[in-house]
Amino acid sequence: MRRVALLLLVAAASGAFAACDDGTPETSPEAGGPIVLTYWTSQNPQERAWAEVLVERWNAEHPDIQVEAQPIPAGQSSEEVLLAAVVAGTTPDLCSNIWPGVLNDFIRAGGVLALDEMPGFDSLMAARTPSELADRFVSADGHVYQLPWKTNPILMIYNVDLFEGAGVTRPPRTYSEYLAAAERVTGDTDGDGQTDRWMSARDIRPIWWQRYFDVYPLYLAASGGQTFFDVDGDLAIDEDALREVYGFFQTLYQRGHLPLSTLQGNAFAQRRIASEFTGPWTAAWLVENAPDLRFDFAPVPVPDGFDGEPVTYGDYKNIAVFSSTQHPEAAWAFARYLVSPEADRLLIETTRQIPIRAGLLDDPALADFFEANPFMRRFAEQAPHTRGVDAVPSLTEVLDAVAQSYERAIYGVETPAEAVASADERIRVIQEWAH
Repeated sequence: MRRVALLLLVAAASGAFAACDDGTPETSPEAGGPIVLTYWTSQNPQERAWAEVLVERWNAEHPDIQVEAQPIPAGQSSEEVLLAAVVAGTTPDLCSNIWPGVLNDFIRAGGVLALDEMPGFDSLMAARTPSELADRFVSADGHVYQLPWKTNPILMIYNVDLFEGAGVTRPPRTYSEYLAAAERVTGDTDGDGQTDRWMSARDIRPIWWQRYFDVYPLYLAASGGQTFFDVDGDLAIDEDALREVYGFFQTLYQRGHLPLSTLQGNAFAQRRIASEFTGPWTAAWLVENAPDLRFDFAPVPVPDGFDGEPVTYGDYKNIAVFSSTQHPEAAWAFARYLVSPEADRLLIETTRQIPIRAGLLDDPALADFFEANPFMRRFAEQAPHTRGVDAVPSLTEVLDAVAQSYERAIYGVETPAEAVASADERIRVIQEWAH
């Protein structure tokens, strides 16, 4: 029922969207003129710069297929903008900001093409995508509607100087080690009686996507990579792992190692926090805006006694060709260009984000880059050990249930066990409504 309501809401919003010409692909070239493709990028400045370079190169080399790049129109989220465009029939030819969690909505609406039916798809996937990740991009009907593009593994960034100054000699691996480091780092640095330095900081408001940077990556690590749902779409939360995560954060907040209020500005760059859970985009920003800050990355902490390969959230973004295109072959050709070796090297150098490409660390063309940016090696090493989100109906509502139960645990309204149980119950109701 909520799914129907969402689609009706999007359909209503799409009326205004359809009236806007900015997002409509130019697919009717004059006789004898070139094919013109519209390509939507994210609004991330580094990604836009990457796209502009590639589009300029492509257009110079392909006078018969010209590409116009533009950022996704502004909206509450890029997913809502794209879904509205699908419903209104105003999608671009292709887009490189596809979140797997919303792909099923596009498929149900008939908005995207099955890329595995395109020429050269199998050889491209075999050559580029790590074998341990390839199956995660196959939809329930057996087709592939997204071309794996990039991943941003969530790791723990830490301030090397703050850790060393507090006597923390290595990045904490377990919850106990993290709590011990937090005891050393957290404190009052100016003597006014108020804590002004913390181990970390998070936005604990019940905002579903915020949980991708605390609860979800630590849950994946604690569960050994078990996502919330199984391959059949049935709820499969490892409740023991989720209780561990809730309990870990509850303890951190109760001991004052994380502030309950939201800190203004970039608290890590300001040296007000010693660590946080984030992706490689933070490194790109810090290199440019805080060049004197010494930092490094390590896997997110795991429960005491955990023995296994650290897994984290991969934050995948992929490429899709929309069914509204009048030139699917041309759009597919450009999509393949966006994941060429040259494009992937430019991506990691320009954006500090990780292409979903096998053998990155063995690429001679990137040897100098990894030597100059050793922290990026951590992300490249972590990339094969990542998970995405489950492509299930009402995923945002599911994550909202997790966010609300997490907030109750943080404030002590519920114990971790009670919070996990209430989240489980609400998710089951959401899934019943969605079906």
